[in-house]
Amino acid sequence: MKKFTRTFFFVIPLLLCIGQLAAQGVKNESAIGETMRSSGRIYVVIAVMLTILAGLVIYLVRLDRRMTKLEKE
Repeated sequence: MKKFTRTFFFVIPLLLCIGQLAAQGVKNESAIGETMRSSGRIYVVIAVMLTILAGLVIYLVRLDRRMTKLEKE
C-alpha cells in the first residue's frame, strides 16, 4: 500500500506537469477547444474527468486493502 501511495503522489503530479507543458506548446488551437473555453464548459469536462479519476483511485485503493486483508488470512 505504501508503494502505491508513494507512486501515486509522485507520478500523477509529474504527468500533470508534463501535460501542462505539452498543452502550452500547442500553437494551433481547435475550434472546439476555443468554444468550450469561451463558454466555460471546459471546466465541466475537467470536473467530470477528475471525478471519474478519483472514483477509479478510490476503487483501486479499496480493492488493494481487501486483497491485502485476504492475503493475511
